[in-house]
Amino acid sequence: MVLKTSSRNFIRFVHSHKQTQLSPQPLINATCRVPFSKLEMVTLIVATTYDPASINPAAALLAMPGWTTGPTLPPNIKSFTNQQTRLIQHDVSIVKEDDLDSRWEEATGEVVDEVIFLSRHTAASNRPALTVHPIGVLHLKEGESPPHGGKAGWAALPSPRIGPWLRLLKKMAEAHSLVPEFEITLEGTHHGPITSKPTMFLEIGSTEEYWKRQDAAQVIALLIWEGLGLGGGEAVGSWNSETGKRKVLLGIGGGHYAPRHVDVVLKDDIWVGHLLSGYSLPMEEAKPGENHIGGTWRQSIQAAFEATKASFPGGEILAHLDQKSFKGWQKKAITEFLAEQNINVGRPNDFT
Repeated sequence: MVLKTSSRNFIRFVHSHKQTQLSPQPLINATCRVPFSKLEMVTLIVATTYDPASINPAAALLAMPGWTTGPTLPPNIKSFTNQQTRLIQHDVSIVKEDDLDSRWEEATGEVVDEVIFLSRHTAASNRPALTVHPIGVLHLKEGESPPHGGKAGWAALPSPRIGPWLRLLKKMAEAHSLVPEFEITLEGTHHGPITSKPTMFLEIGSTEEYWKRQDAAQVIALLIWEGLGLGGGEAVGSWNSETGKRKVLLGIGGGHYAPRHVDVVLKDDIWVGHLLSGYSLPMEEAKPGENHIGGTWRQSIQAAFEATKASFPGGEILAHLDQKSFKGWQKKAITEFLAEQNINVGRPNDFT
């Protein structure tokens, strides 16, 4: 197993588990499937050696008990297994490998239930941060080329774990003394790669110094370990419309870090779907004498709502607007469109 890390914990793990021989076993071809006694639902975690903020949390996670070698996904993507979790490791940009969920299903016969990507985060502020977010490039017109993966007008299914894991991440970061140095936050929906299953990104930011921080990598690994119940506890963030709260926040407006949406999510035990920052809602003010407001904002809202609804069957999807981020004509147009689409609007108190 080639992992680009100097983690002493990881080295100890390899030496203490020689009997598992963690060297990937290749699949002969896409039709030669790994035999399983039954069709399994699995979580797919994706890491890349291209990025220290991706491979370091992966190494910290693999240093925990229970991992064995999995098959090699063509052309040369290594994998490791632990209960119903699969960790795959490639060597290119995290946004460049599309359809890893369907490729895994085709190669193994397993059914992917969700996808979790490990990645670095960049920001102009250079502020250290641990972030969670859904993905998609909903606002681009057909034919436009997304700069960071995905496809124009596309919204991935948002992982139901986003809200619960943000709250768990905050607790873990505080317990490991990463707060207040690191900001714990959501991000607006952005970038690829293309997936067809519920998806989220877990990121460490925002400069190379912080991408390489082992304490941050360890917290992300612990988040996955506990969040998926790999240590024997109950998994966190499994959606069930029959029990607990059913309200799902669909964030509309605000900056990239969605501060007003985050305030609601951290205070209340609610679920989170897509988060449309202002740049995902391009709006062109109507010309004098005209009523039509141009731009792809309607497309963005529709795609975000449909994907969120699909991820939370039986859930009550409520649009939460960052009221102060809009001009009067923008807010009017958006609220009227939401009413036309039968999308209910919720204020912060409606989520309690």
